[in-house]
Amino acid sequence: MNFENFKPGILEILQNPSKDREEKLKSLCQFLHDQISYYNWVGFYFADAENQTLHLGPYVGAPTDHTVIPFGKGICGQVAVSNQNFVVPDVSAQDNYIACSFTVKSEIVVPLFVNGENIGQIDIDSHVLDPFSESDERFLEFVNKEVAKLF
Repeated sequence: MNFENFKPGILEILQNPSKDREEKLKSLCQFLHDQISYYNWVGFYFADAENQTLHLGPYVGAPTDHTVIPFGKGICGQVAVSNQNFVVPDVSAQDNYIACSFTVKSEIVVPLFVNGENIGQIDIDSHVLDPFSESDERFLEFVNKEVAKLF
């Protein structure tokens, strides 16, 4: 997949002066969900560093009960602690996985840094086993670099 083709659309969404940050993030989630066939759930979690929790932000996909995730719990919680991308080719092979839906087969989580601080992350679930490549990681790092400019 050539992710370069999606960058102009992402910039257009994030630079739209008529939308607030929340609307931009929701539109971005919708764009990624619609454009990339194996991005079945796309959302943001934002850190509450004082309470060591992540809080669900804008997302597109099936509803989730996981609106607050403690640091260290699940894939998202681990990324909040490690500050590293986490690609899970098969969620059934992960001990510390929080099941969202039986349809989720894989997940990628990329931290969102603002001024060197991990303030949250983009989280993507897929109904496909092992769809995420290094290209997805680099692309989502680009997405988060652009999203960081909203903060």
